[in-house]
Amino acid sequence: MEKIKMTTPLVEMDGDEMTRVLWQQIKDELLLPYIDLKTEYYDLGLPEREKTRDQVTIDSAEATKKYGVAVKCATITPNAQRVEEYKLTEMWKSPNGTIRAILDGTVFRAPIMVKGISPVVKTWKEPITIARHAYGDVYKGTEYRVPGPGKAELVFTDESGKEQFRQTVYDFECAGVLQGQYNKDSSISSFARSCFQYAIDTKQDLWFATKDTISKKYDHTFKDIFQEIYDAEYKAKFEELGIEYFYTLIDDAVARVVRSKGGFIWACKNYDGDVMSDMVSTAFGSLAMMTSVLVSPDGKYEYEAAHGTVTRHYYKYLKGEETSTNPVATLFAWSGALRKRGELDGNADLMTFADKLEAATIATIEGGVMTKDLVGLWEGENPAKGVTSLEFLRAIKANLEKSL
Repeated sequence: MEKIKMTTPLVEMDGDEMTRVLWQQIKDELLLPYIDLKTEYYDLGLPEREKTRDQVTIDSAEATKKYGVAVKCATITPNAQRVEEYKLTEMWKSPNGTIRAILDGTVFRAPIMVKGISPVVKTWKEPITIARHAYGDVYKGTEYRVPGPGKAELVFTDESGKEQFRQTVYDFECAGVLQGQYNKDSSISSFARSCFQYAIDTKQDLWFATKDTISKKYDHTFKDIFQEIYDAEYKAKFEELGIEYFYTLIDDAVARVVRSKGGFIWACKNYDGDVMSDMVSTAFGSLAMMTSVLVSPDGKYEYEAAHGTVTRHYYKYLKGEETSTNPVATLFAWSGALRKRGELDGNADLMTFADKLEAATIATIEGGVMTKDLVGLWEGENPAKGVTSLEFLRAIKANLEKSL
């Protein structure tokens, strides 16, 4: 077949360790033979971030703002051990956090479902997408270990220096702990718009939940901003598409989610989203079967796998040992980005190819060929055959070529 042409490039963000190896294998086996692949390449591997003092991460995010669609490999967020291992001059920030801040985006994570791997929650028949507001709250909180008796106060002084608010948090009679956290209307509004836009893009219901009955200012502000933006900007479109925006308390949402059949987006505040995304991914089967897309309020998209760089497998790979690392989430990052690029450019061939690539991947697993991490989860009719990563990609290629 003639290679599919692209008119606008994708922003390609390479990464680290085993996922970097899979990245190149996916391109060599499943993309370059079929697509005249056009990308603007950025190496976000830790050595290049060190070399450029992390400027490459900023440049990749700015390129995403320019071109509208990016695909990202998993990257290392260094800790003290990584600083020593890679001889870093600084403990560079999470690339995901930097990109998310520049795009002002929200992360949406959804499981990839296949017949033969059943969710732990038996009522779940369709994917549940978690939207996490990854800004502020406890993650940017100010904490203090109270040494003994005394008064803790919450004080706000405006920019002119005038004290506007002072309230006692607690009169401590003994030692304890104290925490202050914040959020911003602008960030909450961006979160809301990203969620509403993604619901429209995917034609799914949107649920949002906080604890506004207890947190009558903090959580209630989230609820109010979501409702105001929905009523003013998105209600008519939701009604036209026949989808629903639904608000409830977070504890009620948890109960409803467990009893639901799935098939909706669940928007969560930062901490709730952190916890619930891991719960949902585990209950659906595997983090290696979880997509992740960062969506900005103005419609920029960055696709990636939800998991990390698979360090343990990488050390085996460096020794020359065969590995069976699951590439599905990384592969679906590519297919998601190619489909969105095709949608924005009016390139039907690119969109169709992305659909066929995903279908071939699912058909390969449902046919009983899979990486070894899935073998223990397998309940399908065909016997499970655990293969290496490259064997798995080549099995997908064989299925893909049947459909082209």
